[in-house]
Amino acid sequence: MNPWQGKWALVTGASAGIGMALARQLAASGAHLILAARRKDRLDELAARLHAEHGTSVEVCAADLAKPGAPDSLFAFTKGKGIAVEVLVNNAGFGAYGAFEEIPLRRQLEMVQVNVAAVVELTHLYLPAMLERRRGYILILASTAGFQAVPYIAAYAATKSFDLFFAEALAEEVRGRGVHVTALCPGATSTEFQQVAAQPDYSFRSPESPDAVAKVGLDALAKGKPVVISGARNNLMMQSQRLAPRRLVTSMAARIFRPVK
Repeated sequence: MNPWQGKWALVTGASAGIGMALARQLAASGAHLILAARRKDRLDELAARLHAEHGTSVEVCAADLAKPGAPDSLFAFTKGKGIAVEVLVNNAGFGAYGAFEEIPLRRQLEMVQVNVAAVVELTHLYLPAMLERRRGYILILASTAGFQAVPYIAAYAATKSFDLFFAEALAEEVRGRGVHVTALCPGATSTEFQQVAAQPDYSFRSPESPDAVAKVGLDALAKGKPVVISGARNNLMMQSQRLAPRRLVTSMAARIFRPVK
């Protein structure tokens, strides 16, 4: 069965990386799309390509989720179009690498706004109608970084911990009410993330492709899994660290991520 056929899916951060891969795979499965991101030119190009390749309906809404009013604007856009969003993909997010005190405070607060506040707000806006219809799907992009403290991406890892635990808790709240919520936890992925975060190559190991990560996430969402870790290596690492003392795990992460002078 194809759970996405004919459904409207809102994908944030759709202009690149995992978000673009999710949009492509949803369109290939017959979903109609609302694409949201800051860069409208990229969204327009992607929308035209997806419509030409799959015949799916695609709407574009430029939105900067670092701005507090953006989730409301997105919700107003879909409401104005008369679109009932049945698949919400909270994918937009970014990181910042370095010693905490050296990363500009404004950048870190924008990261919290995009990675945390916008996720909560969009979920709160779209979930009630899903529950009323007793049908809906919410995918939240967390990260393997959300399973432990990670020095030198401290705030980013903390935001992804929030996303992970928020998705897990919400999945349990809505269980049996027709709505599936899944936290997708990728590790290093070949996207613009590394460049935007200014993260060096030595701390960015064995990246997966965005397409592989997107497929894992959508498969888990369709099956109603509350959490999925993308990649066998990442799964092994996350499971093994549970047996180690938290202080040791944090120390090991510091050695991997510590800037080279």
